[in-house]
Amino acid sequence: MQLFTCRTSTELCQSQLKLANLGNTSWVQFGRETLLIANESDLNDLNNRAARTGISLERNSLNTQKENLYVVVQKGRLFQQEHPEVPILIDKGRFLLVELNADLVESYQKGDEPCYGIKPLEENMVVFQETLKTTTTRTPQIPIQNLLDRVSRSTLEANLTQLVSWSNRYSTNSFYLEAANWAREQLATMGYETRLETITVGLSTSQNVVADKPGNHLEEKDIILVIAHLDSINLRDTPNGIAPGADDNGSGSAGLLELARVLQTYQNKHDLRLILVGGEEQGLFGSRQYLANLNSGEKDRIKAVLNMDMIGTINTPTPTVLLEGAPLSQPIIDALMEAAEIYTELTVQTSLNPFASDHVPFIEMGIPAVLTIEGADSANSNIHTANDTIDKIDYELMVEVLRMNVAVIANLIS
Repeated sequence: MQLFTCRTSTELCQSQLKLANLGNTSWVQFGRETLLIANESDLNDLNNRAARTGISLERNSLNTQKENLYVVVQKGRLFQQEHPEVPILIDKGRFLLVELNADLVESYQKGDEPCYGIKPLEENMVVFQETLKTTTTRTPQIPIQNLLDRVSRSTLEANLTQLVSWSNRYSTNSFYLEAANWAREQLATMGYETRLETITVGLSTSQNVVADKPGNHLEEKDIILVIAHLDSINLRDTPNGIAPGADDNGSGSAGLLELARVLQTYQNKHDLRLILVGGEEQGLFGSRQYLANLNSGEKDRIKAVLNMDMIGTINTPTPTVLLEGAPLSQPIIDALMEAAEIYTELTVQTSLNPFASDHVPFIEMGIPAVLTIEGADSANSNIHTANDTIDKIDYELMVEVLRMNVAVIANLIS
């Protein structure tokens, strides 16, 4: 097999390859970059078509079979840190193309700790896409714009500063409980109906913080859910070691609290529910058990889930957000993309390959859910260590992501 990077537009590369019908030649898309994977027998035809259509190809070294090519979706650099021996063919931060012996793939899976996922490279696969902000001016909704003007960097910074003041927020220790109680108090002060829900994490317990803002609709009401995990972990030293978790996931938790503040007096027709979950770092325990404890009527009322996990680090040339879901999540992704276009300066990436955060259990239950996370080209290599500290946070990125999220949630609960 030979691997080529297509330096021409993604759309042209893919359309020409489809027209060419060249044996087992296929493509895979990573953002704005398309890779072509070709048999030796198709090289002449591929080069001829490229020359005729103006496609620019850059040949990469590759000495493997297609069945040994896998896509890795990782948190930070956790796959690469754990398996430095694995050849990386394409590195886009959260997303990698790697070469693995197909017989050994199962030995690389992490089990309960969702640090990375591995899946075979599929034929003509879109790993993620990227949409640059256009110069077209679109008219904002005045009530939504007024809401977004309330998003405060200083409040975000104050909340995040408080969250990292605990040396760690490991799901089952006393620091986590203190952080959960503090967050609950903040939400209760804003007028939300709050409670702690006990969950099990291994042989111990942890808590989910749940806050409700009932809608005023007299007819049947939907539930719109916003979720972020409150816990942190240190996998480099010891799980219960120093883990300020500023980006992962103090940023998402602080974002949820700020969203709650902005919407606290909003006249919503549908129910808004905010959840800070525990046990995410050990295997999505908080979100899975929340769902397991709901009756079918409550599950059916959940119409959309927005997850904020790691929204505070710049990994790209321009401020970028990745929207990750599944095909059933597409309407929410579309709404988030539109909000980003109208109300922010964000570049938007999208992926329908959900992995390793609290949107996944909802998608598995057939509930539309989307992860909003910092953009992927590079990656934050400090997460799950003592180095995930507040001085590395980009508050402007957090504000932009939060403005996008508030705009969509406000429309969904109206």
